[in-house]
Amino acid sequence: MSRRVRTAALTAATAVALSVALAAPAVAAGPVAAPGDHDATGRAVRAAVADGVPGVTVTVRRGHGTWAASAGTGNLKTGKPRSARDHYRIASITKTFVATVVLQLEAEGRLSLDDTVEQWLPGAVRGNGHDGRRITIRQLLNHTSGIFDYLEDPGFQQTYMTAEGFLKHRFDEAAPEDMLAIAMKNEPYFEPGASFAYSNTNYLLAARVIEKVTGSDDYGDEIDRRIIGPLHLTSTSVPTTRVTLPRPGSRAYSKLARTDTGPTYDVTELNPRLAYGSGQMVSDSADLTRFYSALLGGRLLPPEQLKEMKTTVASSRETSRYGLGLVDRKLSCGVHVWGHDGGIYGSNSDAVTTGDGRHSLAVNFNGDWSGSTDAIIEAEFCAK
Repeated sequence: MSRRVRTAALTAATAVALSVALAAPAVAAGPVAAPGDHDATGRAVRAAVADGVPGVTVTVRRGHGTWAASAGTGNLKTGKPRSARDHYRIASITKTFVATVVLQLEAEGRLSLDDTVEQWLPGAVRGNGHDGRRITIRQLLNHTSGIFDYLEDPGFQQTYMTAEGFLKHRFDEAAPEDMLAIAMKNEPYFEPGASFAYSNTNYLLAARVIEKVTGSDDYGDEIDRRIIGPLHLTSTSVPTTRVTLPRPGSRAYSKLARTDTGPTYDVTELNPRLAYGSGQMVSDSADLTRFYSALLGGRLLPPEQLKEMKTTVASSRETSRYGLGLVDRKLSCGVHVWGHDGGIYGSNSDAVTTGDGRHSLAVNFNGDWSGSTDAIIEAEFCAK
């Protein structure tokens, strides 16, 4: 699962006082309301705001119907409420999009999951025990490569993940090769294939493989052409170096620290390029439910590739297993949902769907220090 990656930006250097007014969800149904009772989901949304999350937005897709709700505040200065139509940074949910494109390329015979990283990116993975000649594309996608996560590098954390560093460097433009070089300065976690360790460097490399195989200047062009366009995901983008969020959208808030106390900062604007293929994208809840419904429903991958994607390994959580950019999560009621979570400063998101793609949910918190998306997912899929 995501480590709630923390790379975000600040729009004002001053802290804003956190005063969230708890409000009942504003429900916005689609052309056909999603069947089922969503009362428990609505209560879980309100509870997250009561626990300290500034605001929550959630959409449920079931069959041909949708149900959406929001609660809490989207702008702490103006008191503007959150909206079910808000755009937000989806962080590591980006990984499912990247993995889908890689698997499409495999279906087209343009690469094999058993190809080594060295075959496509010669010399890229070398140093301190890393060796791309021994690591496969499959191992990148399921995090069994052992490659060091550049986000865990002490220098990177000091530069980008402390409050002082963040305020100074939030708009930095760094090339993927710079992030890869940071990873290569550290030793790998283990021998390729020996274990599981979530590493954002894996998906930086996967995005680079997409570019090399297709000849595209940017992996995002392939996501646009293969997924965003065909599914008409009008609120979804790979924003390169754009620092603002599309409208409509709420502000994003963070403590800029590993604590739930202290000042609250507006961190809406940032350069997302630092996250690259591991977490660069922007979307909204409606688009994410459409994407995961289509993916698990077999509209984006042939059966063989979808089976590969759903072939899992043990992860860092007892209740979940990791496939190829896709997490199999077992809920308390025994229901399995597939999807991914994503965390970046000021934004925590989760998107899941049932194995047939017929019942999907996507949720976002515009704060990163409190609340749990798990409770909302449990309420939707397990409440009687």
